[in-house]
Amino acid sequence: MPETVRFGISIDERLLQRFDSLIADKGYSNRSEAIRDLIRNALVEQQWADADEETVGTVTLVYDHHTRDLADKLTEQQHSHHDAIISALHVHLDAHHCLEVVVVKGKSGEVRRLADELIGTKGVKHGKLVTTTTGKGLV
Repeated sequence: MPETVRFGISIDERLLQRFDSLIADKGYSNRSEAIRDLIRNALVEQQWADADEETVGTVTLVYDHHTRDLADKLTEQQHSHHDAIISALHVHLDAHHCLEVVVVKGKSGEVRRLADELIGTKGVKHGKLVTTTTGKGLV
């Protein structure tokens, strides 16, 4: 097991108070775990910056299923990228609107292009790519 290293930082008192309030709201038990998560988030962002890095994420789409041919277009796009799509969840939000969550995996550049393609499909009201990591290399 890797050795835990202790280190100190200097920080403006007001900034620290705001940070303590933030981590309390999020349910962290201590500053160390919150700082570890901030470091992990920065490392995941760096991973996504490399277009050839293996990554995972979700593409969330909201659309009106009455929009002509939209559901078929989204399905066709997903089939054409079957190698990058792990799973999809389709939810009927109301009589008109659907939520679709597509789990994607692949090189970050390819995943971003796929997400942009899905989100940019005419008729999609809102879409968002949420990026994360396969967990490899994170402690």
